[in-house]
Amino acid sequence: MSTAIAEMKTQAQPAGTYKPKGMLIGGKWVESASGARIIIENPGKRTAVAEVPRAGEADVNAAVEAAEKAFPAWKNVVPRERGKILLKIAEVLEARSEEMARTIALETGNALRTQARGEAKLAADIFRYFGGLGSELKGETVPLGEHVLSYTRREPIGIVGAIIPWNAPVMLGALKIAPALCAGNVLVMKAAEDAPMAVLLMADICQEFLPPGVLNVLTGYGQECGGPLANHPKIRKLSFTGSTEVGKVIMRAAAERIVPVSLELGGKSPSIVYPDADEDWAVDGIINAMRFTRQSQSCTAGSRMFLHEDIFDSFLRKLEKKTTALKIGDPLDEASDIGTIINNKQYTKVCKYVQDGLDRSDAKLVFGGLPPKTGPLSEGYFTMPTVFADRSNDWRLAREEIFGPVLVAIRWSDEAEAIRMANDSHYGLAAYVWTHDIGKGLRAAHAIESGWVQVNQGGGQTPGMSYGGYKQSGLGREFSLEGMLDSFTQRKSVTVNLAV
Repeated sequence: MSTAIAEMKTQAQPAGTYKPKGMLIGGKWVESASGARIIIENPGKRTAVAEVPRAGEADVNAAVEAAEKAFPAWKNVVPRERGKILLKIAEVLEARSEEMARTIALETGNALRTQARGEAKLAADIFRYFGGLGSELKGETVPLGEHVLSYTRREPIGIVGAIIPWNAPVMLGALKIAPALCAGNVLVMKAAEDAPMAVLLMADICQEFLPPGVLNVLTGYGQECGGPLANHPKIRKLSFTGSTEVGKVIMRAAAERIVPVSLELGGKSPSIVYPDADEDWAVDGIINAMRFTRQSQSCTAGSRMFLHEDIFDSFLRKLEKKTTALKIGDPLDEASDIGTIINNKQYTKVCKYVQDGLDRSDAKLVFGGLPPKTGPLSEGYFTMPTVFADRSNDWRLAREEIFGPVLVAIRWSDEAEAIRMANDSHYGLAAYVWTHDIGKGLRAAHAIESGWVQVNQGGGQTPGMSYGGYKQSGLGREFSLEGMLDSFTQRKSVTVNLAV
C-alpha cells in the first residue's frame, strides 16, 4: 500500500450513495481471488469512502469462464426479448437515478447538479435506445437467381472484453453493455479503479434481469486486470475507451489474435469562432464545448479555440466574465457548478501544464491559473478554469490532451489557415464551429478532420447519433444502430441451392 493511501483519511460514505457488494462474476458478488482491495477516494475531500476488490488474472479467468457458459443460451434468446430486458433495466436505472448521480459525484468529483444527474439519466436513455433495436439485427437477401437463396445473418461475436475510464463511467459503461448484450454477446468489463462504484450499481440493476454470466464486472488496475483481459485467448472482441497511448496497447493485444477492436480515444478538439459570433450565445457554447463544468475531463473538450482577431479581446472578456461566475465547490453541493479533478496524479499533471503556460513568454494568461493552496478549495483536487492567449498552435498546451480545464485561444485572420491549424493534430474526435453564416459553418464542418463536428452548439452525445474519431482518436462508432451492428455483430452469408 502506498504511503499516500496509507495516510488517507476515511469518511463515512454519504447517504444516498451506493455501497459496493464486490465484483460481479457469474451472477454472484465476489471478492478477488487474492483478497486484495482498492480504496476509493472522494476527490472533493481527499478521503477514503469505500473499498472494492482488486482483481487479477485469476479473476479475469473466472469471469471469462462464466461468460463462456452463459453465451450459448443468451445468443439464442430472441433478439426482441433481449431488447425487452434492456428496457426493463432502463426503467430501474431511471428510478434509481438520484442514487446513481450521487454515487457518480462522490467518486468522480463531477458536480451533482451540472454533470452527475445528466450522466445518470443518459445511462437510462442508452439502455432504452438499444432496447428498442432488438428487432433491427437484420440480414439481407441477395438476388443470385431463382435457383439460389442467398442471405446474410447478423450473429453475435461471442465474449466481449470491455475497458472503460473514470471520467464518465456510467455513460461509457452503458455504451458497452447495452449494445453488446442486445446483439447477443456476453460481456466481461473492467471498471476504472478510480470510479467503479456507480458502474457496480448499474451492474447490480442489470443483474436483476439478466441470466448469470451474461454480464461480468471486474474492479482492478490496468496491468493487473485490464492486461489479462485484453490478452485472454477466449475474448473474441475488445472495446476500449481511454487514452490513445493505452489504446495502442489494446490494439497490439488484439493484433496478436486477430481480434476485432473498437477504440474511443483521446482528443484535442478545435473550436473555430468567426467574427460574426462575438455574442453571449457563442460564449456560452464555448464554455459548454470546453466542458468546464466537468473540469474539462472529456475527450471531446474544445480545448483549442481559434478566435478571429477582430473579436479576440472582446470575446475573451465575455468568456472571462461568464466562466469566473461559475461556482467551484463540493461535487455533492447543489450550489456547485464545477467539481474536482479525479485524483492527485491527474491534479498534479494539470497543474504542471498550467505552470508551463505561465512560464511561456509568448503566452498571456487571460484568467485562471494555479489553484489556491489555502482555503476550502485546497482540501480537494480543485482546479481553476484557465485560458491562455497565444498566436501559435505548435506549443505543448495547444497540442497535447491535458484532460483538465486549460483552454488555449489562438488568433486567426485567414479562414483557410484556421482550418489548417484545426486539422494540424494527430487527434480527430470532435470539433466546433461558431458563426451566423450557416453556409460558411457547413463548409468548415466538412473541411475539419474530426469524427463529430457541431455547428453553433457545444452539447454532448445523444443516443442515435454516430460517434467516434478520425486519426488517432479511435476506430469504430458508438451511440448508434450502425455502431452496434459494426462493433458487436459479425455477418454470415448463407447460400442455398433450391434446384436440388
